[in-house]
Amino acid sequence: MLPLLQRPCVSEALYTTQLQAGLGLTVETARLLELWEPGMSRQALLAVALDSGAFPNMSARRLRNVVTEAFAPRYLRDDGEPARILKALSGRIPPAELRQLLFLYTCRANPILADFVRDVYWARYAAGGTGVAKEDAQSFVRRAVARGRTRKIWSESTIIRVSNYLLGTCADYGLLGPLRTSARGIIPFRILPGTVSVLAHDLHFRGLGDNAILLHEDWGLFGLEKDDVLQELRRLALRGEIILQSAAAVTHIGWKYKTMEDLGDGLVAC
Repeated sequence: MLPLLQRPCVSEALYTTQLQAGLGLTVETARLLELWEPGMSRQALLAVALDSGAFPNMSARRLRNVVTEAFAPRYLRDDGEPARILKALSGRIPPAELRQLLFLYTCRANPILADFVRDVYWARYAAGGTGVAKEDAQSFVRRAVARGRTRKIWSESTIIRVSNYLLGTCADYGLLGPLRTSARGIIPFRILPGTVSVLAHDLHFRGLGDNAILLHEDWGLFGLEKDDVLQELRRLALRGEIILQSAAAVTHIGWKYKTMEDLGDGLVAC
């Protein structure tokens, strides 16, 4: 008989409490992106942020936590590629689309949030639910701990705190509404055209084949399955952003833009 607690397989990233450094941080992230320059490390960004005066109501200790424990893991991974993409697009796409991209990169950096959105939020949405309760989040975290998705067994207080972080982060990114009694109301969350374009191009620039792009797990963060993704890509094709050919189980995409900077120019022109 297998023991209750098992280590996850190598393909399953361990869950952490890193969301405690900050939930959505949309305003703070926008300010840090203005200060960040390609090649700048987290330490250099922190030094610039501390000297900038852009965070007058934040203590130095709090700013250090935001930069090193939230901004850097989300946007400075992969040699700063997420930050480079966001900086190239900032001011050129609507704020709502930028917020969806911040949500995407936050989920990539925090697998516990990504799985919660896919497995709890969208499951409740598909079932016609009107809200996600604290107990829903706590049950999700408890199951994860029991399955060995954390480096060590979390205490009950940690489970409760992380559950609140999950709900709060979803609220910051527009998936859930304000907390009322013990639940947050579900807000309809639909992927926006610019988000579709950026995500599809991001996956392409990372070397994924056209059919692999359709099946990538990131689309599930927006409640999309393969057929939904194909429909969204057809809309991109109608706007002239890509050339799409799809027949049977084979999809071929002609990519008009060669860099994210080119894409940003194209999105402004649309």
